[in-house]
Amino acid sequence: MRSGTAMIVAGWLLLAGMIWWGFNQYLNPNAGLKASVSGEVVLKRGPDGHYRAPGEINGMPVNFLVDTGATTVAIPESLAWQLGLERGAALRVHTANGDAVAYASRLQQVGLGGAMAYNVAANIVPGMAGDEALLGMSFLKRFDIAMRGNELRIRAQLPSPPQL
Repeated sequence: MRSGTAMIVAGWLLLAGMIWWGFNQYLNPNAGLKASVSGEVVLKRGPDGHYRAPGEINGMPVNFLVDTGATTVAIPESLAWQLGLERGAALRVHTANGDAVAYASRLQQVGLGGAMAYNVAANIVPGMAGDEALLGMSFLKRFDIAMRGNELRIRAQLPSPPQL
């Protein structure tokens, strides 16, 4: 009888795990993003209309929400502490939730799939909720970006031809 109960519990736990995994894949279709050999990163739009993907800041894993309307990479203060980031000068920023105080910072490196940028401007935002960093234009402007359908493609910019 005890082994039967254990099997039932194990079955329910397995089912719950499968439901959680499926729901996570639905909400974040880029959860398993890997580095691209071609140098192009392709993100799929989530059901909420946003592009989310795992990446890294200074070699440590983070979750990004791509935000082309953000001037810089914006990092919640709690995440900044975990990453060991230092707060620089205080500045006033304009956010979707109104004006706020943020602190300037510099990121040694920011990576998303095969896209990597160095010495990236960032803001540490004390009032920012959640554990996702906003991947703003201080990172994105270094790449060619194209949105088509439900995909966002990020690829390294080709060097400019030499001036004659």
